[in-house]
Amino acid sequence: MHYYQSAPVERRVDTGDAEMRLLSNRGALWNLTKSSLKSNQSASNGLVKLLPASYSSESAAEPRQNLLKFHVLPLKETLDRFLCTVQPLLSASEYKNQLEITEKFKQNEGKQLQMLLESVGKDETNWLAHRWLTTAYMKYRDPVTVYSSPGMTFPLQKFNSPQDYIDYTAKVIFGLGEFKNIVDAGKIPIVKMGKNELDNSQFGKVFGTCRIPRPVQDDVEYNPNSKHVVVIYKNHFYKMRIYDKQDQLLSASVLAKQLDFIMKAETETGIPFGILTTDSRDNWTEAYEQLLKTPENCVAIDAIQTSLFTVSMDECTPSKPGDQVNQLILGLIHGEGSRANSGNRWMDKTIQLVVNPNGNVGFTYEHSPAEGQPIAMMMDYVVKKMLEDKDYGECGSKETDCKAEKINFGPLDACLDQWIFYAKRNVDKLVHDLQMKVLKFECFGKDYIKKKRLGPDSFVQMALQLAFYKMHKEPGAQYESAHLRIFENGRTETIRSCSNESLAFCKAMTSDKASVEERAKLMREAVASHQAYTRLALQGRGVDRHLLGLKLMALENKLPIPEFYSSPGFTKSMNFRVSTSQVATLYEAFMGYGPYVDDGYGCCYNPRDSDIFVAISAWRHSNATDAEKFAEVLTKSFLEMQIVLDKEPVKSKL
Repeated sequence: MHYYQSAPVERRVDTGDAEMRLLSNRGALWNLTKSSLKSNQSASNGLVKLLPASYSSESAAEPRQNLLKFHVLPLKETLDRFLCTVQPLLSASEYKNQLEITEKFKQNEGKQLQMLLESVGKDETNWLAHRWLTTAYMKYRDPVTVYSSPGMTFPLQKFNSPQDYIDYTAKVIFGLGEFKNIVDAGKIPIVKMGKNELDNSQFGKVFGTCRIPRPVQDDVEYNPNSKHVVVIYKNHFYKMRIYDKQDQLLSASVLAKQLDFIMKAETETGIPFGILTTDSRDNWTEAYEQLLKTPENCVAIDAIQTSLFTVSMDECTPSKPGDQVNQLILGLIHGEGSRANSGNRWMDKTIQLVVNPNGNVGFTYEHSPAEGQPIAMMMDYVVKKMLEDKDYGECGSKETDCKAEKINFGPLDACLDQWIFYAKRNVDKLVHDLQMKVLKFECFGKDYIKKKRLGPDSFVQMALQLAFYKMHKEPGAQYESAHLRIFENGRTETIRSCSNESLAFCKAMTSDKASVEERAKLMREAVASHQAYTRLALQGRGVDRHLLGLKLMALENKLPIPEFYSSPGFTKSMNFRVSTSQVATLYEAFMGYGPYVDDGYGCCYNPRDSDIFVAISAWRHSNATDAEKFAEVLTKSFLEMQIVLDKEPVKSKL
């Protein structure tokens, strides 16, 4: 663990004598495809355009890591485990049918696809990494806004003056530059899980990175040696160097002067070219191609794409009493609409720092190159530094001849004007449709859960299962992400949190006939089952990525998709109505994102010592879901679980 700061996205799962660690990230939606990115290099501006799975940020200072090659599991192991995970979601007759379909798949098409995958696995260090990037992200055509890109909050701020706002923003920019220097120097500590090192390569994939809209399949471009950021204010774009001529990081006071210059230079709102990036990938691709027809736009877009990150200095938006935390995360996810700050973005940038004069601060991050770990660690690092040192940022270069340069787009033609109109309309629909409720549960936190000899992560997962069961009278397929960082270029595996044990626990908690002792026993069994699956997922022994690999073998080899992939067990268990992750930090901060499916919830949580933050999202257009009500039921579920544990007979604890 990186003990120079708090643990933002590494969460600990207590498993008896051992303590497991896993990373959180949101599950990405995917469209299965047969293509993968091709490696190539662009000569312009030193821009590197690579297959992210093979991309490395290693410098001479960075230690070479000892990482595992990603395996191909035995087919029988995966299918047996798959059947266990789907049983609570199926009726007895459906499960009997699923047994037959699965056995047929194992003996026929599955056997052939397994051989193809094993052949691929022998020749590639990580057969999954580039395929995951392509299927989960690059070919996904819905907007990254809401659907894919999470928001990561900072603690709420209070700016007493415009200068406070400018100075704070400058210090955060300095802090991000300092964090990048740590990454470049290879000083991010190598963490081990048991005897295995965890891959640190994702830290080098977030600075200078930008998604590029393309027909059918997007690209990712890397420019890790960039020296500038792009500041967006009133929809105007400015290129701002953060290093001096000797490559020393500029001090916060020097950066603040540049920010002050930008704010004084712009009194009118500009054309919202940035709002184009909030639209569907196909719409944005067409608008992008239209933009590139003008040489001036090519220069402007290149400056944005090659920046280390963007800084959105937003227009102040008023907040309703008691609603600021909800507004905070919504502002990061979508910018609150075309009449607010949705045009003050460039959603393709991996890192977007967003600072609003109303005190709402955080990151919007484009998910494709990395999970949430580097983003959340940056937040923790900067917040900690600023709290410890009121003069933070003044140790940088005092070079004074640095001046932000305006990035000028070409004249707005009728075609681009139409695309902007569509983008405004579409993002406003998303803004209206996304419901968000941030729950701060203050009755207990992870300290209490640990005292009851339960793992905090698994405890929260079971509370989410119980809340869903109470609301919908049925179990819900529940997604939680486990990292695969013991493998080279490892991304994630799915923890399937809905189990036979979790269903038995939910039934007992909603039955008048179940005793406290029985409820406590079933709660502990459900938690233990979740922890067991977590251990397997961390070792790359879940079911979802293997089944994805088999399906991709069919697509890549132009073979029919087996009946198994349209079976009730597969489709129901993949319809993740509860999409979850834990992003842990000591601070009053949290991550949030949109729901995975139309009739589902997004639930990202931060269990602290004495409280638990949960950011809950749902779609307003769905009559089946309600984020506000889910928060109420989740609160009751937490409290009912506490009552059970407090009344649990001593003998059942042994």
